Amino acid sequence: MAGVTLRGLRKSFAGTEVIRGIDLDIPDSRFTVFVGPSGCGKSTLLRLIAGLEDPSAGSVLIDGDAVDHLPPAKRGIAMVFQSYALYPHMTVYDNMAFGLKLARHGRQAIRERVHRAASILQVEPLLSRKPRELSGGQRQRVAIGRAIVRDPRVFLFDEPLSNLDAALRVQMRLELTRLQAELEGTMVYVTHDQVEAMTLGHRIVVLNNGAVEQAGSPLELYHRPRNLFVAGFIGSPRMNFLAASLAGVGGDTATVALAGGGRLAVPAAPGKVRPGQRVTLGVRPEHLNAAGEGDLRLDGIVLVAERLGSETYLYVRLADGQEVTVKAAGDTSIQSGDQVPVGIRGGACHLFGDDGAALVPTDVQSGEAGPPAS
Repeated sequence: MAGVTLRGLRKSFAGTEVIRGIDLDIPDSRFTVFVGPSGCGKSTLLRLIAGLEDPSAGSVLIDGDAVDHLPPAKRGIAMVFQSYALYPHMTVYDNMAFGLKLARHGRQAIRERVHRAASILQVEPLLSRKPRELSGGQRQRVAIGRAIVRDPRVFLFDEPLSNLDAALRVQMRLELTRLQAELEGTMVYVTHDQVEAMTLGHRIVVLNNGAVEQAGSPLELYHRPRNLFVAGFIGSPRMNFLAASLAGVGGDTATVALAGGGRLAVPAAPGKVRPGQRVTLGVRPEHLNAAGEGDLRLDGIVLVAERLGSETYLYVRLADGQEVTVKAAGDTSIQSGDQVPVGIRGGACHLFGDDGAALVPTDVQSGEAGPPAS
């Protein structure tokens, strides 16, 4: 397997720049996920790595070698598409063997590679079937098998699970995780689903408007988002944001005055905050409670109680009109229309400046950070 390096990569279509000078190192033998909203450039970035698009500027390197001049077939990559792209008139065996036949591999070598991939993906009983005789999950396994037989240096996945139902998506996520561990493959995976990104990726690259907002481990992005965009995109339900201003600063703590009233001491970066500064207070649903416990209590009314069995999400309108999501126990008796006291723990909060950048203490700005202090 091989690592992938992107240097100053840009791509424009008809004068519109969709990839804006990306520098990125994708590690060898790891599962890297590109995630972001529709139109952020993640699929275009994958196609640039594959050679299906030519960069307007910059370079793509695989295992340290520039491959910009090479066609897709010569780059040592294999790509799995959303649509499966199987030949309907061919059997599963022939679909998986087709690329190897074009490359003029011997019959015995083709047979060995196809059966090895089929064994890994547990589709050996399906080798004589046609695609129309397969379920969606089985078709996706065949498409992945077609990539495996090529023994590529890098696997590229372009939203391969988006056509599957919810239960099958979960099953296939587990299959892909197992497959990466077994093959020790370098895999680059594109999705708009941040749950997929969190569960699959060793490393997540968050893209927005053609640029990298943040790259890191799933927990690093979840607990230490670099800015408001990452904080709001990673996590489901999303982080709550409350308008506030800084009432005081001392050491690595700032006192925040919420727009609706009440003050709260939260972690903040010395030298980056000043009294009177407008800020956004961020707090995840699991760091709020509907019992009023914490460093600050805010009164609100429950608009919707979303019951998921093991947990309940309460969508609460606070007295000042701002709305927050609170995670509660699955068996809570709270229901829509109830008045609830919402408790906030200052140590679990995030702080963002008026430019959207996180105002976190310098000792937790990077690295495999743990959760905010309680």
